[in-house]
Amino acid sequence: MVPEVTDDAPNELFDLEIRLLLEAVYLRYHHDFRDYALSSMRRRMRHAMARFGCERLSDLQHRLLHEPGLFAQALQYFTVQVSDMFRDPLYFQALREHAVPVLRTYPSIKLWIAGCSTGEEVWSLAILLAEEGLLERSLIYATDINPESLRIAEAGAFALDRVAQFSRNYLAAGGRASLSDYYTSGYGGVVFDRRLKRQIVFADHSLATDQVFSEVHLVSCRNVLIYFNRELQDRAVGLFRDALVHRGFLGLGSKESLQLGPHATEFEPCVPEQRLYRKVAA
Repeated sequence: MVPEVTDDAPNELFDLEIRLLLEAVYLRYHHDFRDYALSSMRRRMRHAMARFGCERLSDLQHRLLHEPGLFAQALQYFTVQVSDMFRDPLYFQALREHAVPVLRTYPSIKLWIAGCSTGEEVWSLAILLAEEGLLERSLIYATDINPESLRIAEAGAFALDRVAQFSRNYLAAGGRASLSDYYTSGYGGVVFDRRLKRQIVFADHSLATDQVFSEVHLVSCRNVLIYFNRELQDRAVGLFRDALVHRGFLGLGSKESLQLGPHATEFEPCVPEQRLYRKVAA
């Protein structure tokens, strides 16, 4: 019998099984989820158990270790894949008003979207840069640990029933045209303009195990840190600090903050209500 998916309160034995599973996944596949928040992992592991017909978490662990193909399917349960184009429109408006004028001063611009999921924010940022006349001299690094999410993100194709919300967000974010100017539709979906993709590099990168790969002018990592424990949050913010140029911008999610942790003094608020920060002088 497959267990019912519930948001159970902490269970000492179940939490121990989760830690054992995450350690096994790290040793077998080199994906490190060991510092992800247990509160979120409990729920997602129960969903994975239900999806793959496993009565016990140890059964799921056995299948994941012995069936690499199954692990590829299960990866979505270890990460959170929830996004929208121009999600939190005021954040994008803050980028237009506060970050873009500074970015204009550089002859070339590099931006990093860390934990890009299925790409909604990537394409949103590309559109914003295009409207501000900056896309042609920009390079956007879009990274995630999930190969399937990266494949979806790179395709730039989304279900038609999502587009109305995308369009509302776009206009609320200060969009200067119609979102339909940037995509073609057909067969129940939309595909975004390939000209936007020319300036985007999609790549595998783990905030848990990998290092900085480039110097960038803006890092946007929204609604990712909330799924990490404090130690991994601090590691990720340290990577962002090391990647950013002097006075570079860092954007976080609406429920994330730099007020605590060892890097709090290394950034200053730019638009605090939208969680947009700037790196301070060393």
